[in-house]
Amino acid sequence: MHHNHHAAAWQCISAVARTEPITLPVVCRACAEDVDADFAGATLVIAGELRLLAAATDERARLVEDAQLVTGEGPCTDAYVHRAPCEAADLHQEAARWPAYAPMASEQGARSVLALPLPIGNFTIGAMDVYRCVPTPFSPEQKERTAAYARILALLALDEHPHLLTEQSGPAQRGPRGYPPTVHMAAGVLAAKHGLTPDDALARLRAHSFSHDQPLLHTAEHVINTHSLE
Repeated sequence: MHHNHHAAAWQCISAVARTEPITLPVVCRACAEDVDADFAGATLVIAGELRLLAAATDERARLVEDAQLVTGEGPCTDAYVHRAPCEAADLHQEAARWPAYAPMASEQGARSVLALPLPIGNFTIGAMDVYRCVPTPFSPEQKERTAAYARILALLALDEHPHLLTEQSGPAQRGPRGYPPTVHMAAGVLAAKHGLTPDDALARLRAHSFSHDQPLLHTAEHVINTHSLE
């Protein structure tokens, strides 16, 4: 069964990509089309705590994924922490489970969500979310198909961020604290590029900002855009 879903997923990805390279956003786009979702996103977790927005099908998806990074809660965090699918048939009913995230997601038009961990062997390197703007649950068939996309996404993510597995130490954390998500994303970029621990990457960002007398957010945005401190 898995093999059929896997083959069908690759077919859909190729159709969406056509001549462009197969990237994480292309896989998210293909998945959303295939399982009748309106938008989708994927977040990677580096060293068990740094979050990195890996892909979003559109601006709504980016904002909804970002809401999970900002609040440190949501289906993506739950799927990652519990290494199991997490779903909500209607986000309007989920204020108790995700008090900060649910209203932010609803504001962007999200009503149903299915989140799946991104598995590599025994590790989980992040999670993907598929969203619908109507409160309709995903069928068992659609869940299995989404799981095929999650496995493909995990492999592509590892290809783009080879350090994802080297730092998987300790238990999964609840979510980043103390810095805005942009700073965590920038530290994630540096950690992946230079094989640093999250703490060292954050320290390097802070030192660079201090010595160049610029705001930390400015440094972080530069790193995200150029993948370099310089």
